Amino acid sequence: MVEQLAHMNRAALAQCGAVLLFAALAAPLHAGMFDDDEARKQIAAEKRRIDEVKAQQQEVDARLNKVEEALKSQALLELFTQIEALKLEMNKLRGQIEVLNNSVENTGKRQRDMYLDLDTRVRRFEQQGGPVAAPDAPAVPAPTGAAATSQPAATAAVATVDSGAETRVYEAAQSQRRMGNYQGAIVAFQNFIKQYPKSSLAPRAQYWIGDSYFNLRDFKLAIGSQQALLKTYPDSPTVPDSLLNIASSQLEMGETVSGRKTLEELLAKFPISEAAEKAKRRIAALNAPGSAAPAAGKP
Repeated sequence: MVEQLAHMNRAALAQCGAVLLFAALAAPLHAGMFDDDEARKQIAAEKRRIDEVKAQQQEVDARLNKVEEALKSQALLELFTQIEALKLEMNKLRGQIEVLNNSVENTGKRQRDMYLDLDTRVRRFEQQGGPVAAPDAPAVPAPTGAAATSQPAATAAVATVDSGAETRVYEAAQSQRRMGNYQGAIVAFQNFIKQYPKSSLAPRAQYWIGDSYFNLRDFKLAIGSQQALLKTYPDSPTVPDSLLNIASSQLEMGETVSGRKTLEELLAKFPISEAAEKAKRRIAALNAPGSAAPAAGKP
């Protein structure tokens, strides 16, 4: 009996030991399973954070791309603005060159006018000094004494007075133009032509009428005045200048096609004139790529 009890105790003790051993072994296993769950949660959290960072990075990259595109567009816009500014500056420089050329040419014209006036005076004086023939005139008794002495002197005096009056009228009109009183110059030159329609200065007077209208920016009347010159004095040396003035007026009015045609007509008819040289420059400016029709400036 005692042995049975002892055996039973030993068995119970063995069972208790087995239970204790199992408990001891099971505790770390449970702890290990708990640690794996936490690790998985942490890994999942880290993945979520990585995904968030990636999303933020992609958003930043998109913003950077937009900024770069905006900078490129801004750079192109600034470059285009600079190009346009350069074009405007070039047009201004062309206008200044035209003004300077006009100033030089106008100075030359004034000198030629003065020379022409002087030459006209000299020729008239020479003609007045020579004998004036009167063919088929009836015989008139020759004056004697004081009458013979005073008659030639009186005739020469009248001719000199007429010549001097013509020159003074023309110079008075020129003075008005040089002072910038273009309206007064127009009236004065018109009066000159009415008084002396056969004068050698009449074509120039007609030209200055058109030029004065041009300076007043009345381009239609400027063209009409120059066309009157072409019709009335077609053989005058002033015709090339008149055509140039017409072309300048047409260009100022925006009639580029008509202006170019007039310039080409000037080059065809008077290729070696001073006006033709200026016409070449105008046509070259019209043909310049990317440039609008330049301001004609003063003809």
